[in-house]
Amino acid sequence: MIKVGIIGGAGYTAGELLRILLNHPEVEIAFVQSSSNAGNPLYEVHRDLLGDSELVFVAEPDFSKSDVIFLCMGHGKSKEFVETNDIPKSVKIIDLSHDYRLKAEGNDFVYGLPELNREVIRSSERIANPGCFATGIQLGVLPLAAAGLLNDELHVHAITGSTGAGQAPTRTSHFSWRNGNVSVYKAFKHQHLGEIRQSFEQLQSSFKEDINFIPVRGNHTRGIFASVYIKYDGSLEDAQKLYCDYYADHPFVFVTDDNPDVKQVVNTNKAIIHIEKHGNKLMILSVTDNLLKGASGQAVQNMNLMFGLDEKAGLNLKAVSF
Repeated sequence: MIKVGIIGGAGYTAGELLRILLNHPEVEIAFVQSSSNAGNPLYEVHRDLLGDSELVFVAEPDFSKSDVIFLCMGHGKSKEFVETNDIPKSVKIIDLSHDYRLKAEGNDFVYGLPELNREVIRSSERIANPGCFATGIQLGVLPLAAAGLLNDELHVHAITGSTGAGQAPTRTSHFSWRNGNVSVYKAFKHQHLGEIRQSFEQLQSSFKEDINFIPVRGNHTRGIFASVYIKYDGSLEDAQKLYCDYYADHPFVFVTDDNPDVKQVVNTNKAIIHIEKHGNKLMILSVTDNLLKGASGQAVQNMNLMFGLDEKAGLNLKAVSF
């Protein structure tokens, strides 16, 4: 059994991890750390876990009890935690923050998008889990980059649920503001743009065009719907073959002829991709759950790869369509 520790166990991503890992056939949860909740049962914070676990939060992690730790901390805090704690080299790390996603001197974390780096992930000790917007957008575009077809500006409009802002309440995540409302934020300068460009350039080093990204706050709780378009000279049939071939052996990505919707993926680790040709433009629609394929589900997928397990272990999650 893989012994798992969770650091920063009170937030949304930690809650999703617990729901998955408590039912994972190869996992034992060693500890769940939360300074502000130490001594309290998990179910007092993650209330749906009542009856599923009697574990309590701990104030300090015990690395000797874990094979892998998940860092479910705010951006900037993961790096501080890694640098100030004596984490044994035998303990693998999967970080769900932004801190290690961009390549830099001294950064030995591998970017954990399985559809891009699966074979490298299998032999890695430290993984930087991708961002939620970044995951959905990249999955919509990777086949084009792999074929060297990103030769013009990329236009992206993507809407996310309120859980994408994290559990700590803010003015724009408050229900009375979010409900029945839509707004744009961080247009053209969202923090996920760096990792998106980094991945595209990994596959197509010549890509230097603009990524025009308009992020939108939706009035739903979870799920990302990304629409992307770019100039494309080939036929729709060529594009469909390109996408189907690229994702043929990736078990969580589905290319469909039908126009997708968010409810198809909420509560799952799936990504659904749909493409259409309009004149000289290729439109790509990509839908994912921001908390699962965009965060905790993908983190477990990475753990499975790191420990030589079936990539889908513990991730047979079903969508709720109504």
